[in-house]
Amino acid sequence: MTLDYLIIGAGPAGLQLAHLLERDGRDYLVLEAGAAPGTFFTSYPRHRQLISINKVWTGSDDPEFNLRSDWNSLLTDDPALLFKNYSRRYFPDAADLVRYLADVAQGLWIRYDTRVTRIARDGELFAVHAGDDTITARRVVVATGVSQLYVPPIEGADLAERYDTVSVDPADFTNQRVLIIGKGNSAFETADALVETAAVIHVAGPHSIKLAWQSHYVGHLRAVNNNFLDTYQLKSQNAVLDGTVERIVRRDDGGYRIDFRYARTVEAIRRIDYDRVILCTGFRFDASIFDPSARPRLVIDDRFPEQTSAYESVNVPGLYFAGTLTQQRDFKRSTNGFIHGFRYGVRALHRILNARHHDTPWPATPLEATPEAIADAVIARINRTSALWQQFAVLGDVVVVSGDTARYHEEVPVAYLHDGGLGPEPFAFVITLEYGPDHDQVDPFDITVPRIAENDAAHAHDASYLHPVVRVHRGGKVVAAHHLAENLENHWNLPDVHHQPLVLFVKGVLSDAG
Repeated sequence: MTLDYLIIGAGPAGLQLAHLLERDGRDYLVLEAGAAPGTFFTSYPRHRQLISINKVWTGSDDPEFNLRSDWNSLLTDDPALLFKNYSRRYFPDAADLVRYLADVAQGLWIRYDTRVTRIARDGELFAVHAGDDTITARRVVVATGVSQLYVPPIEGADLAERYDTVSVDPADFTNQRVLIIGKGNSAFETADALVETAAVIHVAGPHSIKLAWQSHYVGHLRAVNNNFLDTYQLKSQNAVLDGTVERIVRRDDGGYRIDFRYARTVEAIRRIDYDRVILCTGFRFDASIFDPSARPRLVIDDRFPEQTSAYESVNVPGLYFAGTLTQQRDFKRSTNGFIHGFRYGVRALHRILNARHHDTPWPATPLEATPEAIADAVIARINRTSALWQQFAVLGDVVVVSGDTARYHEEVPVAYLHDGGLGPEPFAFVITLEYGPDHDQVDPFDITVPRIAENDAAHAHDASYLHPVVRVHRGGKVVAAHHLAENLENHWNLPDVHHQPLVLFVKGVLSDAG
């Protein structure tokens, strides 16, 4: 028997795709190495507090709008399977997500305790070895996430403790000098847990700290993990070191000495002693299961598989990726690395697979090709859509115009559209939500810095904050663009500020098109 779809991994992405395939009656199977779904979250984050928000009360009863503030739910048709029914905490415990995923998995075709050891390509098919079985599939979707700790090329790195195995009991670090290598959330999560017990904590890395509230990338340092910065700047024996660890050696007394190359000091190399050294340097994709016949090309320091705009391997046809692995497409720019982003990416992948293999085109709603009808549809969507809100600049709604008719397609990957996913060179309006190009350079709390005023339609194109952008695609090129003005509560429906300028823009485009 040959499966249409074999999904590797029963984490959130694998479950999301399985739900969609199950709904459509497709032929699929999920293989999961662990004994239950969501195995990753039984261990991570190590201190058990998620940084994905769970805002239960929004003032709205619109389920689509509410997904903007629900970063943990998957996209199902069952209102009971919303994460707010599992936790009311804004930053939930990881155990609640594990419990939620177990319920999501009910009724899906999943084989647990089945570790894939080899994926090979045999002609047009894949041969997947798992335990004593070999499973044949037309298409393989890898949804394993980034499961291996990334170890930087530091001499002596093998002497350091690792984020995935280091003790999480602060008492084990009492009165010790601790070096944490890394400047991401795992590093500062670890540092924050040790503030009350460690004598000295240094957090080190070669790059500047980027704060999520300023960059708008939720994988950068989150405020919930940055209490440590206070202990540094208010002189509590802790510090952030800018530079690279060149070498780690063990001292005779059992501690460690490191050679540290500063990024900005007159002292190029300094030797510093510590009792503990911990690697918190992020994770990478495990490509060891791939036979050379099916090995995907890797990028970004070999941490991710390289993918097309259809989430397919660039060099292995039929090998697709889902979930956090798809952040290769928008690395550190949008939200494909997180549940609240990739749940929409998985839905887009499902629609791509339907179009390619099941003669089911991208869903579309017919519209009259009039300025008023198009503007009304756009305004209605941008005021409630969660997909464009979460996957800013990555997913877009597409209104394809042909003669007197138009078709409204929701949540199309913009790159997929550019690559001809909806047909060659359509005449279309593409609607995205985007920040301004220099949004991460703006201090939103500095009132002395000039900014575009709220609801300023005349200067909307210079806005820094998230706002709708409508671009016109024709002949394979973007030929015009219209920005809708920023609004404090993201209500883009003011008649004179948002709706009427959009009507006039669409009217001008349609008139020029003849």
